Amino acid sequence: MWSSSPKIAAGDTVVVWMTRDSIQPLVVAPGKDLNSKYGNYRHADFVGVPYGSKIASRTGQGFLYLLRPTPELWTLALPHRTQILYIADIAFITSRLNIKPGARVIEAGTGSGSFTHSVARSIGDSGHLWSYEFHEARANKAREEFLRHGMTDTVTLTHRNVCRDGFTVDNIVDAVFLDLPAPWDAIDHAKKTLRKDRITRICCFSPCMEQVLRTVSALNDAGFTEITMYETLLRPHEVSQIPQLQSIGHVSQKLKEAEKRREEKRLRQIANNKARLNTTTTLTKRKRDDPLDNNDNDNDYSTEHDLPPSEAKRVKSSETEAVDKDEMMIKVDDDDTTTHNRGGSTLPVSKQSRISVSNALPDVRGHTSYLTFAVLVPLLSTPPHEDEMAEQQPSGSG
Repeated sequence: MWSSSPKIAAGDTVVVWMTRDSIQPLVVAPGKDLNSKYGNYRHADFVGVPYGSKIASRTGQGFLYLLRPTPELWTLALPHRTQILYIADIAFITSRLNIKPGARVIEAGTGSGSFTHSVARSIGDSGHLWSYEFHEARANKAREEFLRHGMTDTVTLTHRNVCRDGFTVDNIVDAVFLDLPAPWDAIDHAKKTLRKDRITRICCFSPCMEQVLRTVSALNDAGFTEITMYETLLRPHEVSQIPQLQSIGHVSQKLKEAEKRREEKRLRQIANNKARLNTTTTLTKRKRDDPLDNNDNDNDYSTEHDLPPSEAKRVKSSETEAVDKDEMMIKVDDDDTTTHNRGGSTLPVSKQSRISVSNALPDVRGHTSYLTFAVLVPLLSTPPHEDEMAEQQPSGSG
């Protein structure tokens, strides 16, 4: 198919990977430039560069990767002329139709060529694919691509309405894939192309259930068996890291330390209350002994437990500082980043013992079409003549 050289040459088709959502094919033509929001690139700079290289823009503000085309990358990068098949469906179809090296396959509905490229790789040089497209402009465009990608020896493309005119080969292929608006109109023609000396298979790609029902009826009428329908769905998973659960012994030790700090906090509060009570008593006694302070508003206390504003502010500040310090210690102890010794080194838990978990996203994404498969079993050979059957009967004992 594409170039097998380790380095890019003029005229090669490459896949330009800028981001996961920005992938495009490019034919290297020295003298031309590639302009994108990631910078300006000269095609001449691509020549002689190994496939897979990272190329910086001329301004140095962006970069891209030059990748060797594969059927998977081509499916992501190809110009869409029709709705295409993606890898999930292509892989399933290839497996169910038993498409392998040396197989001979028919594809009706070339479209953008996504399925064509994958099948061409699967059958190899010893196999062959007959592809049919009823839209002339799409057929011509696909023919140019197949020629440029070196697929003409493996793929024969024909502009033809197979529902009306049938196919160009008979009794020769191992599998048929129909991607048509009305596949039931082509099933009888497809049956004629399948080999009669072995089990062969067919697959019809339909976007709605009504089309599936009509296709199944046509397959039954044509003598196909093992008719089954599948829908390929993708369920993406999101991988994230969480702290590993700590051992029971470690958790128990943390609880004991927290209980010890709470007890120390309680004792500090008792000591603070005693100190405040002693201060109050002293000030009250001084007030009684010094009659000149009777009119001092700063020493006008309603009870013996009250403090002057300046002293109350100092005591309250001391208590708040002690409480805040204790709460901070508890918060640090309960945090994921608490440090502890492992192998003689103290490192954050969050960097030492994190595990990866996978969670399925709630939305299920997939293609909206259905795949209907069926099998055609070869007919039994002509039954032997009656005389031959009589000769094979064992003679009686009498």
